[in-house]
Amino acid sequence: MKGIIGRMGAWLRKIADQSLFSKLFLVMVLSMITVTVATSWVTVQMSEKLFVHTFSITNSKIIEQIKSGLESIHYSNVNIVINAAQSGAIKRFLTEGDTDSVTNYKVTFDMSEQMRRIQLGIGAKNIGMIISGVNGKSYISDRTYWSGSLADLEGNPVTRASREQQGRLLYSYLGEAAPSSGDQGVVATKALIDPVSQEGYGQLYIIQKESDVRSIYASFTSDGNDVMILDRQGLIVSSNRVELIGTTSKELLGSAQKIQQQGLAQDEMKMFDKDVIVLAGDLPLYDFYIMNVIDKKLTLGQMLNRKAIFFIVAGIVIIAVLIVYVITRRLTLSLRRLVKKMSTVTKENFHNYMAVTGTYETRELSRSFNFMLDELNDYISQLVDTQKEQRKAELAALQQQINPHFLYNTLASVNILVKRGSQETATQTIHALISLLQNTISNVKETIPVVQELVNLKHYVFINQIRYGQGIKVDYFISPDCMPAQVPNLMLQPFIENAFFHAFNKKGTGYIYVIITKERDTLLCEVVDNGDGMELSSQEDEIPNPTSARQLFTGIGIRNVHDRLVLLYGEEYGVAITSTLGQGTKISITLPWRTEQYT
Repeated sequence: MKGIIGRMGAWLRKIADQSLFSKLFLVMVLSMITVTVATSWVTVQMSEKLFVHTFSITNSKIIEQIKSGLESIHYSNVNIVINAAQSGAIKRFLTEGDTDSVTNYKVTFDMSEQMRRIQLGIGAKNIGMIISGVNGKSYISDRTYWSGSLADLEGNPVTRASREQQGRLLYSYLGEAAPSSGDQGVVATKALIDPVSQEGYGQLYIIQKESDVRSIYASFTSDGNDVMILDRQGLIVSSNRVELIGTTSKELLGSAQKIQQQGLAQDEMKMFDKDVIVLAGDLPLYDFYIMNVIDKKLTLGQMLNRKAIFFIVAGIVIIAVLIVYVITRRLTLSLRRLVKKMSTVTKENFHNYMAVTGTYETRELSRSFNFMLDELNDYISQLVDTQKEQRKAELAALQQQINPHFLYNTLASVNILVKRGSQETATQTIHALISLLQNTISNVKETIPVVQELVNLKHYVFINQIRYGQGIKVDYFISPDCMPAQVPNLMLQPFIENAFFHAFNKKGTGYIYVIITKERDTLLCEVVDNGDGMELSSQEDEIPNPTSARQLFTGIGIRNVHDRLVLLYGEEYGVAITSTLGQGTKISITLPWRTEQYT
């Protein structure tokens, strides 16, 4: 149970995470399917009820027609009984004993002629007649209607019942009277009574084959629409279902009695594991029931092709879904475009304006979105301008923070050179200092070309080598195509300064290498020394604090350079330091490849 609830929760969360279009489409599809299935189901149910009602009315009329046909046969049988009872030839044959052969022949001949005339006069061709008398004589008109013995007929309960009810013509199933004969049919019997003495002198049997009885209603039957004639004990006397003839069905008998007693139009029950509709009519003249048994599923299936209905409904749903899909997608197109445009704002795309189209709601949202972008771009533009001015002011302030000790020591070195007579070296030192001060103090541009940065570095290195000697050598490895690339002003100088005054405290002498190369769209600048090295924090991007080491030339420290690069180009650019004790330090600076000046 918990697993099912969990899966349902997961499905609901998935649905909740879907887009508005998906949710609308899913709701509309489910609604259409529900409405279509419900409407189809209600229509089918109403059609079934209407069909059952109409079918019941129609079949009730059919039952009346069958009843009328059987009553016609009954009245024909009554005429035969009347004529036979009024015939003196028949009475003599059934009452007189044996005399001479001539008299016997004459009596028998007169009787047979009378029987033939009766049958011809009535017009009843498909019947067999049997008479038996108290004198033991009997006559069978046609052996094809009865092949059993007379004792079988006389032993039938209907014979005894007819003698007890002398005024009635009684009917019975013939198969049970002579089960060994194989004959099936309906027998009508009546006791022949002397009108004066009221004593019986014989028995008349009128036999009709079951197939002839069936022919009366055969045209009204079909597959799943059966007719059955039952006696009062539930014995099936006749039916288009031949295999059921002679069997007893208590269910059908009970249904017939229920319909008659409660005055129902029809009854529904299960028969042979099938749902059936039962209509019943009473045949009091025969003491039978006429039953019309309808296979509900089969008959309704003939009227309602459920497979065809399913495919039609499925086709309608598919077409409706396609139409809804197109309409819904069209209606939500402008909204989806707006959502897509709005999602670009998170990617810092503030110029992706929305076309003002679609429904009223999306037009209003588009206008509001465009207005928001205008306001945001104005704010960002003002913020960028403010930051540019702030950076320029900070750079100008830093550039003007020339360390007095640097100037004092440099001028002192020039004074010594002059006293020693090294006027040319002194002149070069003064020119280097002037050029360095011009490029640092007067130039407030955010970026300068690599070639200019290289000139500043060489001047700074020259001054320091004049002051402290040639123990620390500096070599430059600059790719020629990197010369026009733009780099932040005073980007490399803090690292050269740091290497000069902190990397060779123990070794005293060594090399500093300045390497600038291009890697695809990235400019890579490296300052490498083979000095003392140092221990770094475990964090790879740890940058030394600028206050941890004295900046001898300007106030621009290592952390300042890193922060400037991140501010200018983004988090993916900046300064990385690797160092090993006793082996040296490498400073790696990455920034985007640009040849236009950043203002």
